[in-house]
Amino acid sequence: MPPTTRAIGCLLLPGFPLRALGAWADGLAALNTQQGQVLYALSVLALDEGPVVASSGVPVHGRVPASADRWHTVVVLAGEPGAPDVRLQALLQAWDRDGVLLGGLGSGAAALAAAGLLDGHRACADWAWLDRLAARHPQVAWSQGLWDLTLARRRFSATSSAATDLIGAWAHQLHGEPVQQEWLLAMDLRHSRPAEDRQRREHLEARDVANPKLAEALALMEANLAEPLPTEEVARLVGVSRRQLERLFKQHLDSLPSRHYLALRLDRAQRLLQQGTQSILQVGLSCGFASGPHFSNAYKAHHGHTPREERSRRPGWLAPAPQGDLS
Repeated sequence: MPPTTRAIGCLLLPGFPLRALGAWADGLAALNTQQGQVLYALSVLALDEGPVVASSGVPVHGRVPASADRWHTVVVLAGEPGAPDVRLQALLQAWDRDGVLLGGLGSGAAALAAAGLLDGHRACADWAWLDRLAARHPQVAWSQGLWDLTLARRRFSATSSAATDLIGAWAHQLHGEPVQQEWLLAMDLRHSRPAEDRQRREHLEARDVANPKLAEALALMEANLAEPLPTEEVARLVGVSRRQLERLFKQHLDSLPSRHYLALRLDRAQRLLQQGTQSILQVGLSCGFASGPHFSNAYKAHHGHTPREERSRRPGWLAPAPQGDLS
């Protein structure tokens, strides 16, 4: 291996985002092609023998890292943050002592945080897990941005959709702007998204809406998920008629105010079921549903499965104690 080649390890954890692995590999391969030499040699790693299954269900084989391996960079790819793994923590801590550049894609930064390697650092992860990670690792400055690359402190992270943007920043910081510009052309990109761009959520947030009346209505809804306001009250507080409010929602969101409001409440319920410790009944009440059957029926109509089925999908170590949950 030429002395200029940097060995890059991609450590896969179950449920990892396959698109992030592909984007990372393609981005580094484009740098190699562009420079006409193997700047980066990529290896796919796993903690155990056998395939690691991605979130899409695709199995990918990785080799178990050997003690003799010498890495320039190791990036952890993960989906839903899993239970702490002492083997993984020890491995990451050993690499850190060796001066390896460590990072995470998707929610891979959670593994670094669990190993105590992100204390006082800024880190990015997929937005669906940010609330849980902030509660579990309050010593980390979790960001809603797309990526973070801090070479001076040997840390980086990105959401599963921003791996390519991170490589663009990598090309600029390690190789200079001319190389980055050539890389963008090779990747058929106009630019890389900046780190501070916020992650797009399934529903528009009030600050992202140009129409001030619509933004105000959305802010009212977000602030009143536990005790939903009638559409007439939202319109009155915003200073428009109900019909005007309905036209704004139809024009900008292609939905009715009541339908959008219900979706906000049900999406919040999903996050609480996935990440929180409340019982299912408590989740329903905290999202504005007066009865168990109403919550269960509305949830199934929106998400395609019941609250109980949602709760059963998460790892057992996250499950709260039984409290008379409803189906």
